[in-house]
Amino acid sequence: MDFMTAFTRDRQFSDGAMGTMLQAAGLPNGVAPETWNLTHPDAVRAIHEAYRNAGSTIAVTNTFGAYAYKLGDIPVEDAVHAAIQCARDAGSVYVALDVGPTGKLLEPLGELTFEDAVADFSRVVRAGSGADCVLIETMSDLRECRAAVIAAKENCTLPVLASLTFDENGRLMSGADVETVVAVLTAAGADAIGVNCGLGPKQLLPVVKRMHACAEVPVFANPNAGLPEMVEGKTVFPLTAAAFANEMAELAVYCVGLGGCCGTVPEHIRMLVERCRELPIPESVPQTKAVIASASRTFTFGTVPCLIGERLNPTGKPKLKAALRAGNMDYLQREALAQSEKGVHALDVNVGLPGIDEGAMMENAVRAVQSVCELPLQIDTSSPEVMARGLRAYCGKALINSVSGKRAVMDAVFPIAKKYGGVLIALTLDDNGIPETVDGRVEIARKIVEEGAKYGIPSRDIIIDPLAMAVSAQPDAAQVALETIRRVTRELGVGTILGVSNISFGLPQRDNINAAFFTLALDAGLTAGIINPGSDAMRKAYASFLVLHGLDKNCVAYIEAYADAEDIPAQKKPEAPGLRDCIIRGLKDAAAEETRKRLDAGTPPMEIVDGELIPALDEVGRLYETGKSFLPQLLISADAAKAAFTVLRERMAASGVAEKTRGTIVLATVHGDIHDIGKNIAASVLENYRFDVRDLGKDVPPEEIVAAVVRENVQLCGLSALMTTTVTAMEETIRALRISAPWCKIMVGGAVLTEDYAKKIGADFYCATAMDDVRYAEEIFG
Repeated sequence: MDFMTAFTRDRQFSDGAMGTMLQAAGLPNGVAPETWNLTHPDAVRAIHEAYRNAGSTIAVTNTFGAYAYKLGDIPVEDAVHAAIQCARDAGSVYVALDVGPTGKLLEPLGELTFEDAVADFSRVVRAGSGADCVLIETMSDLRECRAAVIAAKENCTLPVLASLTFDENGRLMSGADVETVVAVLTAAGADAIGVNCGLGPKQLLPVVKRMHACAEVPVFANPNAGLPEMVEGKTVFPLTAAAFANEMAELAVYCVGLGGCCGTVPEHIRMLVERCRELPIPESVPQTKAVIASASRTFTFGTVPCLIGERLNPTGKPKLKAALRAGNMDYLQREALAQSEKGVHALDVNVGLPGIDEGAMMENAVRAVQSVCELPLQIDTSSPEVMARGLRAYCGKALINSVSGKRAVMDAVFPIAKKYGGVLIALTLDDNGIPETVDGRVEIARKIVEEGAKYGIPSRDIIIDPLAMAVSAQPDAAQVALETIRRVTRELGVGTILGVSNISFGLPQRDNINAAFFTLALDAGLTAGIINPGSDAMRKAYASFLVLHGLDKNCVAYIEAYADAEDIPAQKKPEAPGLRDCIIRGLKDAAAEETRKRLDAGTPPMEIVDGELIPALDEVGRLYETGKSFLPQLLISADAAKAAFTVLRERMAASGVAEKTRGTIVLATVHGDIHDIGKNIAASVLENYRFDVRDLGKDVPPEEIVAAVVRENVQLCGLSALMTTTVTAMEETIRALRISAPWCKIMVGGAVLTEDYAKKIGADFYCATAMDDVRYAEEIFG
């Protein structure tokens, strides 16, 4: 029986922790576990046999970190082939190729490009074609997980299972919630979605419930055996096999696949199988509404009408044209944020101009806008090549504008939409042009929906554009469009969308016509409107419609928007953002320019630092700590602050003024661990608070860390570890520091740590977030 048939029909059980078992078998600290596939195959095979004998039906290969930069002289292909052979020799029913995180942050949050990440994952996937499925696991960054899914889909035909690590608030480290994760990864082609690591079964139950509610694909869970503790100098996970099995039974209500992660051994799996084997298999929940998503939020069609901002389209916009020709992404970012503040739900991105490389510009624009704005995007182009490049660059589930009833267009666009996922806007025109009648447009809409089904694109993910033509040239244009909306909604059961302002082309005072038509279209059932969010008339029409249709409970949104409207000048143009706002919004180029302006006006550098930069960073930190913003916002604000600090340093150096720092801090990822995401984040934020960071890198031996601390009499050292197999190296480093540098305070962080665990290994402070590093450093240095 093929894997996916078995996975959806019968309950399947993954194995437990590989690292825990390898340590017990004698894996030394600092040795890459994947090397044992070649040097100690009997030990790896014995672990697979133990799990198989316990009842596991899926053996997860020992390839979690099988990347070239970690394996040294050992070819990736050799390590992966040997890992699969070990699992096969153990008699495993199914073999899952394990693909773990690279340990690096992707752009724009880090230095790893999307395509480089895809290349790293692709090499592992190609080498692992002998497995039965690909298991992408322990992902905390949605961008990285999406890159892995795309790599798997492009390089093999195996089913792809994507598993992520959530915090207790149901979010990834990168800020994505459960619904966003499901939308983005299923759009990319994941065949199943799951959770693993980080937390135990009880803590992951709310996450799994939400995942099952919004995913049509199977859901699975491989939790830890609780949260780690330190007992007699050893890392221990507290849940006994019986307790783990009982807690997993609650997850079985929502999960097809069950297994374990850190701290689970064959006895945990044996009791899990015994407890859950006969429990009913949950059925997936059918999804009926279209969903679009950015990397951190979703919008579900059919809740309220969707507003799509039209201002990132160069047609009739000379300033935007000039910005595109100059490659000025800062202008696009500010325009995106301005529209976001007007309350739209998504943004149209169109960069079509003669004489520019539209494909490259689309990639740059998508990345730039997404780096500062959380709204989902609409990739708008008539070129299939540009469409594909934009969708590939976009971490989300986009609106795709557009397909039509033209045969060549459908043949080109539907495969792209199927590969990258998205909600397709379908224009009611074909090779014969735009029908003048409602019947003609409805038939084209029907044809497009039926053609999409041939590619596996559900009708809910197609939104029909009835095409609003200018009433100045076609008097019945509005009535034809409105009746098409009604009939498409009634007969095809799909959503509708309009570029509203087309209706008034050629007429004076166009906002009057646009607002009236928009209201009529909404009343006819319009699902989404592409509008100018700067139009007061359009926003009022929309707000009033929500009130009158009972979609604004107790008129809360309307009152909030218009209670004091008489005090606000109509159509007031937004002021250019100040330096503080530039930092908070993450506008790097604008932050640098505003800093230059203040310096040129005679403002002393430290007055800028203490009066604007630090307060802005404090506000960003407050939003982050209270859950109102997330890691991407923290890091892009840090980048904007760095740009400002760079200008300040250059000016201070030129004038002979010495820069003052608040204290020196040594940071390192401990020996044997090549994952430096957490450490890099901490370094970035600390530097912006004017701490002098000595970043020693990753996989740093204890003696090197001690030497760096002693050499400069450093008062604070930060240590990071992601893997359970390297926490012992963290404890060893702490012991060495206590002996050779007893004055130095030690803060620690990492996915496998808890506050209690940090205390037991001798650390002074546990950092759950990057802002915790800052707060503790301020406490130490004043």
